[in-house]
Amino acid sequence: MQVYYSPFSPFVRKVLVCAAELGIEVERLASSAHPITRDQTIVAVNPLGRVPTFFAADGDVLYDSRVICEYLDATSETPRLFPASGPARWQSLREQALADGMLEAALLMRYEQVVRPDGLRYQPWFDGQHEKIVSALAQLEAWAPHFGERVDIGTISIACALAYLDLRFPEEGWRKHAALAAWHARFSERESMLTTQHPTA
Repeated sequence: MQVYYSPFSPFVRKVLVCAAELGIEVERLASSAHPITRDQTIVAVNPLGRVPTFFAADGDVLYDSRVICEYLDATSETPRLFPASGPARWQSLREQALADGMLEAALLMRYEQVVRPDGLRYQPWFDGQHEKIVSALAQLEAWAPHFGERVDIGTISIACALAYLDLRFPEEGWRKHAALAAWHARFSERESMLTTQHPTA
């Protein structure tokens, strides 16, 4: 199995963390994904031209991270990252949705900073995306005391989202949310998190 990869993509990292937790080897394929100058190598197999783009064991091409992570879990010998049914499933999927939404807002903020030319930047747009992050962090703080030692698609997504804030928006200071910070400190010591860290530059 292979994945088109960017070392700075939090969605790629989510896939790699899931694979590591399941003991699945995934080869990382270099790519140059960009929101404007699209990598035509990726476009040839994924019309969106985005990472992660994943080659399954049977040759099928899968995207996005939510689909890829569920595929990895469903085809592993011991699926455990997506609860099968009931309240636990909806809880973990809701957590993934909130974490992914926070990441999408953070990526739009990042693009506004580094992709859009100076004269075309729109501060109200940036601020609106930031408000989503503030609201999401408040909700995660309320949920954090109940995460415990659970490792599933919900907690993995949240851990990757918080790590991306550290990477791109360290000034956010999200660790003022004490329960969330304490949980993340523990979760970040997992081998799957340590071996998939973003570069620091």
